[in-house]
Amino acid sequence: MSESGSLSGVDQVFAKIALKNNLVTPEQIKECSALLEAQGGDLGSILQGKGYLSENHATAIRRKAESVGTGGSSPATAKGAPPPPENSIHYQDVEKMDFSDLYGKPLGAYLAKARELGASDFHFQTDTPPMIRLHGHLVKWKHPVLTSEDVERGIQSLVEPAEWEIIRQRNDYNLTYDREDHGRYRTNILRQRKGLDVIFRIIPDRIPSLEELHLPEVLKEFTKFRQGLLLITGPGGCGKSSTMAALTELVNIERHDHIVTVEEPIEYLFESKNCNVNQRHVRVHTESFASALRSAMRADPDVIMVGEMRDLETISMAVTAAETGHLVLGTLHTTNAIRSVDRIIDVFPPKEQEQIRAMVSESLRGVISQQLVPRADGLGREPALEIMFATSAVANMVRERKTFQLLSVLQTGRNKGMCAMDDSIHELLNKGVITREQAIFRAEDSARFRK
Repeated sequence: MSESGSLSGVDQVFAKIALKNNLVTPEQIKECSALLEAQGGDLGSILQGKGYLSENHATAIRRKAESVGTGGSSPATAKGAPPPPENSIHYQDVEKMDFSDLYGKPLGAYLAKARELGASDFHFQTDTPPMIRLHGHLVKWKHPVLTSEDVERGIQSLVEPAEWEIIRQRNDYNLTYDREDHGRYRTNILRQRKGLDVIFRIIPDRIPSLEELHLPEVLKEFTKFRQGLLLITGPGGCGKSSTMAALTELVNIERHDHIVTVEEPIEYLFESKNCNVNQRHVRVHTESFASALRSAMRADPDVIMVGEMRDLETISMAVTAAETGHLVLGTLHTTNAIRSVDRIIDVFPPKEQEQIRAMVSESLRGVISQQLVPRADGLGREPALEIMFATSAVANMVRERKTFQLLSVLQTGRNKGMCAMDDSIHELLNKGVITREQAIFRAEDSARFRK
């Protein structure tokens, strides 16, 4: 590396790390190396002083560089921590950027910039500047405050006149906004007291693999079942859709089946590979999740992907489909395996719960509960997972109303690939990927991490 060749020791390692993570350019390293030679100090402080590097980045890189420079290695490196996403940027660096030049431009220009920054969501709202969610943090842009007219004009540029009339009548609307030049967006339009808002979930331009999502290989086992129910659960924005898409794509590649997806709206686009894939958008291609599932049962499906199991009828149809020889993948907004099983059962009237408990105990194949935890280096989020395979012991506990004992099964089933949420968080903490503060905030038993 010619730009850092004149440096020595820790500064040379610092330069290599900063360049490898695309935090600075070779030209900036060369400029600051010359300043370092002229005035002394250290490379990190000079890059920070010039505004090329945030304080958080400089501190994190300095720790790693000092460890490597003295012959050691950082805890994260030594224990095999996953690297941050390529070209990732710290949210504090975005807070310093000025986006005023976007004002008055089409909404697509804003979305392209949000995608370029690696945001997961983009907010375009009345009486506030635009905002993005980056690595779990909501970041307000340096940009003029948007008026209600700005927002309405932006929304009208996205939708057809008929859709705009529906928005005016209902004050709520969901759609998939698809831009051929830079991607797809799950879009929610709503009216609040100050005017209309539009919030975009930025859908990656291709289906990620389990490896790219930093998910364990053991999850591939769930794609090998011929029938049954797999639940993928977690709070909003925790990556459930990406995990389910990665598993569905694995089926698409490795099996020769018919896959039917039911979503609102369609997010990832699947191309039929070894499987035949049909995707249906609720309220566009079908009346409801339940009606789509009912129809899918007559369409010779092998695998059914349900975007959200949100009500009694949908859950009932999904359990029935799983029991009658189909592999069903569905999401729930629950936070761990125990609550997920209980939620499936408790949604039914009391007089039906005994029968449903028996059905779930037979058809359940597993539960993946996840959350995304901000990395200590501020350059992304890492998944913490609770993984439960439906063994005979799990089936017995579900059938006998002993779901409160499922945690013990997770703890003793590590050799089968099972994992409790707090164990996954503990592993991330030990690798130095997340901070203790985040571990305490995210854990089921926070006392375990206060020691």
